[in-house]
Amino acid sequence: MTSFLPININDMKERGWEKLDFILVSGDAYVDHPSFGTAVIGRVLESRGYKVGVLAQPKWETDEDFKRFGKPKIAFLVTGGNMDSMVNHYSVSKKKRKDDLYSPSGKAGFRPDRATIVYSQRIKELYSDVPIILGGIEASLRRFAHYDYWSNKVRRSILLDAKADIIVYGMGEQQIIEIAEALESGIPISEITFVSGTVYKTKDKERAYEPIFLPHYDEIIESKRVYADSFMTQYNNMDSIVGKPLIESYRNYFVVQNPPPKPMSERDLDSIYALPFMRDYHPIYEKVGGIPAIKEVKFSLISNRGCFGGCNFCALTFHQGRVVQARSHSSIVSEAEKIVWDPEFKGYIHDVGGPTANFRHKACKKQEKHGVCMDKHCLGPEPCKQLKIDHKDYLKLLRKIRELPNIKKVFIRSGLRYDYLIHDNDDEFFKELCEYHISGQLKVAPEHISAKVLDKMGKPHKEVYEKFSIKYNKINQKIGKKQFLVPYLMSSHPGANLKEAIELAEYLRDLGHMPEQVQDFYPTPGTLSTCMFYTELDPRTMESIFVPKSSHDKAMQRALIQYRKPQNYDLVYEALMKANRRDLIGYGKECLIRPRKNANPKDKNMRNAKQYIKEKPNSRGKSNNKSSSKKNKK
Repeated sequence: MTSFLPININDMKERGWEKLDFILVSGDAYVDHPSFGTAVIGRVLESRGYKVGVLAQPKWETDEDFKRFGKPKIAFLVTGGNMDSMVNHYSVSKKKRKDDLYSPSGKAGFRPDRATIVYSQRIKELYSDVPIILGGIEASLRRFAHYDYWSNKVRRSILLDAKADIIVYGMGEQQIIEIAEALESGIPISEITFVSGTVYKTKDKERAYEPIFLPHYDEIIESKRVYADSFMTQYNNMDSIVGKPLIESYRNYFVVQNPPPKPMSERDLDSIYALPFMRDYHPIYEKVGGIPAIKEVKFSLISNRGCFGGCNFCALTFHQGRVVQARSHSSIVSEAEKIVWDPEFKGYIHDVGGPTANFRHKACKKQEKHGVCMDKHCLGPEPCKQLKIDHKDYLKLLRKIRELPNIKKVFIRSGLRYDYLIHDNDDEFFKELCEYHISGQLKVAPEHISAKVLDKMGKPHKEVYEKFSIKYNKINQKIGKKQFLVPYLMSSHPGANLKEAIELAEYLRDLGHMPEQVQDFYPTPGTLSTCMFYTELDPRTMESIFVPKSSHDKAMQRALIQYRKPQNYDLVYEALMKANRRDLIGYGKECLIRPRKNANPKDKNMRNAKQYIKEKPNSRGKSNNKSSSKKNKK
């Protein structure tokens, strides 16, 4: 009988277990669903015969929760959760968030800041002789020296701060089995230096085979140029075929990163999603309001992993990698068949996708033997000539799911790359996307319209978005549907100054679109854009770039995108004056805002605006200029 993994001693006794092999410590509440890393790693280990328990959101201020299961036979596995704990806790303006979708009833306060470090240090104090293995997004993206936005400094590898033994970076299923088998066979954790997709610490730099030496940590914190150079070396070694071992030196240790593991085969990926997940949060959370994070993913299907999109503000390159791995149709359809009989299912599959929904295969044949290109992007600003653009496989999959009983609608809500779709010469998928897989609107992410900024983002130029928009509207007209395109936009990305922000505002004015939400660039670890933010250099060229860093500068850029909102008036006015764009203050169609009531009468632009007010016809079509109307009567 399928059941949740043990969360306490009583659960262990029900299974007849006296001791656990692994204790999985997580900053998230326990949700047994394949969209949650804790559940995946736990189920993978369970499938190999290991006894695994879950210690979800332990109270870190005391020892009590960490002693709940006693000492594990093999190791502790520690993760901050599905989200980085600092991103989870703080907005881009560094204000504390009031909610946490991965916690009971969505309330914040169930995990500490830097959860991975706090949990690991607590465990080390209590069980100094038990190996500690770090995993998850928080550890994965902090494996080397990294800029920390919240403290505004460069922190050292999380492996050292957490006092842990090894980091599993990336998705982790292959690595954790290899480590588990090595530990079970009696190999000390300090000797496990051979597993791809891991980072370990050592005092013997000769352990790595033909490594590349990164700069010493002391050099990295002293020079932003050295930091940028180190980052690019890491960025160019994130492929299983061409990647080399990397070594970062510290005063007492060498931190060594092995190259990423080979991409998972379709068969291996299918086997993970066939594991007996309960597909829900643990029943203990029912009385406290449940776990909100399950709502969007419970009736969603993960189709793929990896992304060759190459957005510079995204950490996928450092976590899942640029090589796409996809599940088989039979695996996905089989999962869908389970979903449709869930008592809570209402007939709607919320998503069939992944990091990028419409990527179902490797970018090109070259990647299979030679790995990803170090100095090229597959899509931006123009698609590579070697890029395979084909939606046939994805379309067949969607058709199979649509045909299942009890399904009313199959949505596509995860990121859909419009810049990939628009270059497909076959319109069949595009037509069925509009007809069957969206409802009223399609969200895509052009992010900006300035070529200068888009180049820093690694995104295509605005002409690609405009071409897509025209085609989208034509297809919807042809099928008789009135559906809208909703562009996601980002403000304050490195390289964007007020000139580019105003350029975007004018574009939105001409488009007649006012975005409800705007994402400020958030400098999270592991992205090329964060490297730009910290160093004020483009690490690819070492050219200096402008970076909006002050909260006021960022507020002005964000306000310009939403210039119609009354509460943004002062910021927009200040930005336009600062950029010497007074021509956009007035009553003409080209203006973003109206002049202030106390405008300077000596200001030519303001005088023109006042004259416009005098001569502007009232609602009855009569002039507001009293002197001219009297003159007409005479």
